[in-house]
Amino acid sequence: MKSFKTQKAYLVFMLILTVFSILPGCSGGGSPGTTVSSTDPAHGSIAMKIDNKLTATFSREMDPATITTTTFTVNQEGAAAVPGVVTYSGVTAVFTPAVNLAQNTKFTCTITTGAKDLSGGSLASNHVWTFTTGATLNTIAPTVTGTANANGATSVAANTALGATFSEGMDPATINNTTFTLKETASGTAVAGTVSYSGVSAVFTPSSNLAFSTGYTVTVKSGAGGVKDLSGNPMANDFVISWITGTALDTTAPAVTGTMHSNGATNVAVNTAVGATFSEGMNPLSISNANFTLKKTSFGTAVAGTVSYSGVSAAFIPSSNLDYNTGYTVTVKGGAGGVRDLAGNPMASDFVISWTTGAAPDTTAPTVSRTDNANGATNVAVNTAVGATFSEGMNPLSITNVNFTLKNTATGAAVAGIVSYSGVSAAFIPSSNLAGNTGYTVTVKGGADGVRDLAGNPMASDFVTSWTTGTAPDTSAPTVTGTIHANGATNVAVNTTVGATFSEGMNPLTITNVNFTLKNAATGAAVAGTVSYSGMNALFTPTNVLDLNTRYTATIKGGVSGAKDLAGNQLASDYVWSWTTSGATDFNAPSVYSTFPRADAVVMPTDTVTVTFSEAMDPLTISTATFTVTCNGGAAFSGTVSYQLFSNMAVFRTANTLPLNSTCVATITSGARDLAGNALASGLIPNPWSFTTAIPDPPIVPLIPVNPTAPVLGEAGRFVILASQAVTTTGTTAVSNGDIGIIDLARSFFGGFTTGAAPGQFTELTTGLSYAHDDMPPFLIPAPYASTIAFINQVRTDLGIANTFLAADPNPGAPTQVCPIELGGRTLTRGVYKTASNVGITTGPLHLDAQGDPNSVFIFSTDGTLTTGASGSIILDNGAQAKNVYFRTAGVTTIAAGTTFYGNVFAATQVNVLAGANVTGRLFALTDRVTLIADTVTKAP
Repeated sequence: MKSFKTQKAYLVFMLILTVFSILPGCSGGGSPGTTVSSTDPAHGSIAMKIDNKLTATFSREMDPATITTTTFTVNQEGAAAVPGVVTYSGVTAVFTPAVNLAQNTKFTCTITTGAKDLSGGSLASNHVWTFTTGATLNTIAPTVTGTANANGATSVAANTALGATFSEGMDPATINNTTFTLKETASGTAVAGTVSYSGVSAVFTPSSNLAFSTGYTVTVKSGAGGVKDLSGNPMANDFVISWITGTALDTTAPAVTGTMHSNGATNVAVNTAVGATFSEGMNPLSISNANFTLKKTSFGTAVAGTVSYSGVSAAFIPSSNLDYNTGYTVTVKGGAGGVRDLAGNPMASDFVISWTTGAAPDTTAPTVSRTDNANGATNVAVNTAVGATFSEGMNPLSITNVNFTLKNTATGAAVAGIVSYSGVSAAFIPSSNLAGNTGYTVTVKGGADGVRDLAGNPMASDFVTSWTTGTAPDTSAPTVTGTIHANGATNVAVNTTVGATFSEGMNPLTITNVNFTLKNAATGAAVAGTVSYSGMNALFTPTNVLDLNTRYTATIKGGVSGAKDLAGNQLASDYVWSWTTSGATDFNAPSVYSTFPRADAVVMPTDTVTVTFSEAMDPLTISTATFTVTCNGGAAFSGTVSYQLFSNMAVFRTANTLPLNSTCVATITSGARDLAGNALASGLIPNPWSFTTAIPDPPIVPLIPVNPTAPVLGEAGRFVILASQAVTTTGTTAVSNGDIGIIDLARSFFGGFTTGAAPGQFTELTTGLSYAHDDMPPFLIPAPYASTIAFINQVRTDLGIANTFLAADPNPGAPTQVCPIELGGRTLTRGVYKTASNVGITTGPLHLDAQGDPNSVFIFSTDGTLTTGASGSIILDNGAQAKNVYFRTAGVTTIAAGTTFYGNVFAATQVNVLAGANVTGRLFALTDRVTLIADTVTKAP
């Protein structure tokens, strides 16, 4: 089996949630017996506030008469027992010390076997855990950091229970149906129900189903009579949200949608926690160490530990490090006695996976690898949520709105909101739209009290980024812009992972194995697997290898209950694609295919370092932990890493430009893995590689350069868009002054366009014809061709001749110059520019200066890819014309959203035009497809 980070991310999420609620204790007893499921503080905690109460949560309801200062004791190291009072509520025992605990001191807590459940059953052995105090009081007000149903949600199931997750452990005696209420919004009528509390989660369970199509308001009360944390701090303000029920009950069984470690993973850290993420909110009282277990695979020996739950994630925290090089099996129990969702639906069957530890603990601090809004960004939508992707799975209980904050940059005023976490992705969701044209600062807290990974390692320091809003909300539906395997692909490895890239950041809680599915195309049988999300990439990781020579269909669900972006906009409709496996398993290691800057290059100081891989990589393994940049032997630069599945390209963007006159080293570690789990290996391109930053001498060029010879396009010249396999558009794309065609004969007659318009018709084709399907009647066949086939063959021949001419060296009319790898911010005169590397227009616009001659020809030829950035528009100066500009790439050409592009693109594989671009020229994809997203494409006159 392959070790996919997809499952790892989700397990990490659940594990984190569990870890935050409870850390390991010495929990005795088998699964049928009563156990201590979680404690606060967790076992091994440090710097605990000296005024905190201490809690233990049990796996079942206990006999309150047996929960006393005799069965729940606290001892200070080297001193007498701590005096105090013990109370019991729900499934939680609370020890309240008579006075504040001593500072910087170790304490030991014990629940003895004298504690009994309602049937008289006791713990199999004493449960013991330790913690160390700090030197301060807890003065921070608690918050509601997450809810099961979002504010403003619609179509909420009428049989739902209500979940609320707090930023810290709460006093369970203050969590009741006076402080946690549900009312009909219109009438204010209170809904009868009961309230339970476990770990950091409260649940209000209505006494009966709610009314259909009715608005309800949830209130968690603050102030003296409201909910309080374990130090007695009340919430600062009431927490109030509203939502509307639908017309149906929830009868869908929950599923485990992700795990921290994938089935078959190896070299798992011995100090790991075990996590599971569910497809929906679960009843926390059903998540205990009786139905979430870890055992040694060989002997079935149960591992002692505690379990916590928060949001949609559960975590099993072993009481001590696991054994080295040992197999373990994780089981989440299904069926009548197993875990169940907030509507009472149990999981259909047990979820079981196994993996093997390595020989070392995890001591690496996590980092923020990516944010959805870049530092310094402008015109950010006022209804945005704030997304952050981490370098590894985090403890979800540490991802709260206390240490993930958004503030007005000028005033420092905090923005109210909640935080959700899944896999390696966190999202801060403001309670209301942000102010327009306003600067905001995002802070993810590091240090001892900040966010931490599943092994307990805190982030080294605060991560801070700032940006400015525009004036408008985001109302655009997200789209799928690329997939790992193209629709109709063949010879796909049976140990593959299935992936898709979105047009924008998505809400990670909407990316699950309920709305991202894989099925046998012939039988409709669903493939078991887990789903992870990172950056803008979603991955479905099958639990087992796929069948040989079999066609599969992948679906990402759209609509109200489907995938949504961070502004809540839903994917408009289901996105479906199919492909066929081969008879082989992928054991081939990936390698670095190209880099920018190149090894030993001398470049202008840059803030981006780019690497393209030989194949698609697992995006969860491409982060600031595996992609690092240093200069002059110093520490690794802070920054963010993004990865595109469809282009195999990763970009490291530093917080500031690299220093001038420095020797810098970029490294991709073997932690980077492909979609089959194969680790990165050495290739022809050096890794690590070094380059130097300097201001190069300006090139000496003649005042009026020699003009190159342009290619002859022949019949291809009548087209504005040509592709071998398909031309697709999401949303309305306006095309004018030319024809659209597909040059693969089989695709021409049986493939056609995917446009959302009528069959055979491209959306808003204002001038010209569409050559596909059977939509070209004989009288429209251009003379002198007797048939459509003859015409398409001629178009394909002419296109190939023109592409070969652009690749040839030398050009008949002008000498070849070395093409800069970064064209952004440059002004170039006419000429032939060639390179073997990837080319970008990312650091600013590219000016093409014709120097007054409108016939000036510009030819750019690369053996890599061409990628433009948000600021990478092309500007024509002094008479330059789009029809005389040519870009030939041996790989993918990607044109950034909202940019202006002039020129004729000859891409060996794909041309991907992102949302809202304005292209004047031609788009030719010789072997694959052209994809567009609500763009404007006009053939140059």
